[in-house]
Amino acid sequence: MCGIVGVLSNHEAAPILVDALKRLEYRGYDSAGIATINDLKLDRRRAVGKLVNLSDLLVHEPLAGKAGIGHTRWATHGAPSVDNAHPHRAGRVAVVHNGIIENFKELREFLAEKDIGYSTDTDTETIALLAQYYLDEGLAPRDAAEQTIARLDGAYALCFLFDGEDNLLIAARKGSPLAIGHGEGEMFVGSDAIALAPMTDRITYLDEGDWAVVTRDSVEIRDANGNIANRDMKVIQIDTAMVDKGGYKHFMAKEIAEQPTVLQGALAHYIDTDTMQVQLPDPGLDFGKVERLSLVACGTAYLACMVAKYWFEQHARLPVEVDVASEFRYREPPVPKGTVALFVSQSGETADTLAALRYMDGRADSILSVVNVPESSIARESDLPLPTLAGAEIGVASTKAFTCQLTTLAMLVLKAAQDRGEMSAEDVAEKLKLLRALPGMINQALNIESQTQALAGELAEARDILFLGRGQMYPLAHEGALKLKEISYIHAEAYASGELKHGPIALVDPNVPVIVMAPRDALFEKTVSNMQEVMARGGKVLLIADEKGAQEAGEGTWRTLIMPEVDDFLAPILYAIPAQLLAYHTAVAKGTDVDQPRNLAKSVTVE
Repeated sequence: MCGIVGVLSNHEAAPILVDALKRLEYRGYDSAGIATINDLKLDRRRAVGKLVNLSDLLVHEPLAGKAGIGHTRWATHGAPSVDNAHPHRAGRVAVVHNGIIENFKELREFLAEKDIGYSTDTDTETIALLAQYYLDEGLAPRDAAEQTIARLDGAYALCFLFDGEDNLLIAARKGSPLAIGHGEGEMFVGSDAIALAPMTDRITYLDEGDWAVVTRDSVEIRDANGNIANRDMKVIQIDTAMVDKGGYKHFMAKEIAEQPTVLQGALAHYIDTDTMQVQLPDPGLDFGKVERLSLVACGTAYLACMVAKYWFEQHARLPVEVDVASEFRYREPPVPKGTVALFVSQSGETADTLAALRYMDGRADSILSVVNVPESSIARESDLPLPTLAGAEIGVASTKAFTCQLTTLAMLVLKAAQDRGEMSAEDVAEKLKLLRALPGMINQALNIESQTQALAGELAEARDILFLGRGQMYPLAHEGALKLKEISYIHAEAYASGELKHGPIALVDPNVPVIVMAPRDALFEKTVSNMQEVMARGGKVLLIADEKGAQEAGEGTWRTLIMPEVDDFLAPILYAIPAQLLAYHTAVAKGTDVDQPRNLAKSVTVE
């Protein structure tokens, strides 16, 4: 959500800023802008909509200068407009901001007492106005920024640029990620390493509460107490090919196709091929001492947790609670002794999930995380971070990150089952052999793409679509519905198949497609019975099953999609593929913006 970039370069800043912002488009945005210093004079350009609109504006009204800041905005306070777009400027200061300033009304009242008014609907403008107030009081830019930051409540990543200062950026973070990039006689600021990848691979991540004074040849970081803070500089390896479409029409299509490869990498990371056992990074965890597991996440990651609940309870006999992160800490749950907390997040910066983690810090016996970004806040604040190794995921609708989360959780389940005496080493080895065959099975499953593309035209005409599943396929039904509504904007709902007769069956008619996810598992016959209830009422059923299942239950259905036969344990990972393909091709058929659907952001860094 929102993207920030700052540069102190030896080259013209505007092209660098725009290119970096393009690499942050995946976060979601509705306006963009940049500001630069040229001949010690501050100027800016802003535009609503896609970055191409800002690029067009810069052709007609170019910005010179080798120091600058840029921003892609996802609206919180105030509708998308040029006035509300960042950077915000007040006199001699411009600022870009990701997050929400919770006390902005109080600060506006303070400024009003000083006869300082505002001209936008945003909370961010208050930051610029406050910094300018301190400049007018005679403070130097560094001190004005420090005083401003000290008065802010809420979540923020900030970067200040000052008129007359072409070798100075002030950066700060609280609740939103921010990184400093080190170049040769150049320095950079970015929301994440992806934005800075073309400029440098040497990154320093600011910790919570840090603020930094950045010049071309130095960075001074202070912590929340104002003390000098030495933060490690890390060399980050980012495969730039992972943030390129690679010949695909959309990032989502590329990321769906990448799943066999990235899953193979995740499996290799966690499986000791000599012993055929699960190996966790240090310090590891003995699940034999765990009495209860608390899983917390948002969105698709929450649905991965829902699948994991079935796995942990069935295979490891470990009691599990699953919570939506945005609700978790506000109900102030008691945390019994023996509880381990596990947080799942693609970005590792999800604001609600991070807040829930901090609630559990000191309450849970141990904190684990399953994340795709090893240097993220959630990873760094966990006792045991478990990387999913999906690589950069640019499409807003999660695909490969979801299947890598499931794969990582599956291996954690096998470790727990063995630690708790529910599986022998031989049983675990057999399951791991099945997991190692999964990338090949996903390759087979991807062969249904042409069939899903043919179905998409009819699905695109629907106003409502229902998904059904039982057992561990129930969360997958939710994932299918979520994917479809995210990118096609079709209203879609998911139900446990057995719940259908308790109300939702009233929605069934010939115009409402019903997608049934039914591998031939222990619950197959019950799922088919529920499907027959739909068909008896004129429902239009798309059955997703293996060949034997389709032969037994496919008669009378509208369409069938045939999946490879798979062990029950792995079915949720494999059946994510048709859910993704159906959503993708339906969205393409409707002509929506697949990679950057309206109103959505990839990384949700505000509550």
